[in-house]
Amino acid sequence: MKRSDAEIIREYGPFPGVDAVHGVTCDGQHVWFASGDKLNAIDPASGNAVRSIDVAAHAGTAFDGEHFYQLAENIIQKIDPKTGRVLTTIPAPGDGGNSGLTWAEGTLWVGHYRDRKISQIDPGTGAVLRTIESNRFVTGVTWADGELWHATLEDDESDLRRIDPRTGEVLEQLDMPPGMIVSGLESGGGDRFFCGGGKSGKVRAVRRPKRDSASK
Repeated sequence: MKRSDAEIIREYGPFPGVDAVHGVTCDGQHVWFASGDKLNAIDPASGNAVRSIDVAAHAGTAFDGEHFYQLAENIIQKIDPKTGRVLTTIPAPGDGGNSGLTWAEGTLWVGHYRDRKISQIDPGTGAVLRTIESNRFVTGVTWADGELWHATLEDDESDLRRIDPRTGEVLEQLDMPPGMIVSGLESGGGDRFFCGGGKSGKVRAVRRPKRDSASK
């Protein structure tokens, strides 16, 4: 397993009225983060907050290219970005102790925080298609160019891990600086991840390791 220190590229926030950052996603233009009772959009170039949607937003956030998916207690809401309206809901796996959420190739991937698992689920029904085990609390999940990454938190320490989606084996690990936790994770495309900063109220951009074709 390759292990290195995470490189923090930039910090965004804290933002007025935001006590904590939960899930994080990108819509191709803005970075969105969940803050409990809102989804908030920031311009990654300026760092300014540009929009918010009033919706229950307690944990992971995902975008499928057309709609947002947002964890709220024990359900996942499908949200119209234009109107902010909740279109449908599906049951979230587990008993509401879910964390990360991401979209990849027609399915949703959900992190189970204390259960130390990641589940692939059907976005229409919530049915669990498969489950991957982790050995740390899972706080964020994302796919980046065919690679499955997840964030962890335990004993006030976080890291980002690239894992084998079939076995859960850790292939690469980026250790966050001491005291800097990750509460949500999304690939921003190119060379960066966007990470929720929990109660710091910040979103951080972290350098994504370069990968040559021979190492994939």
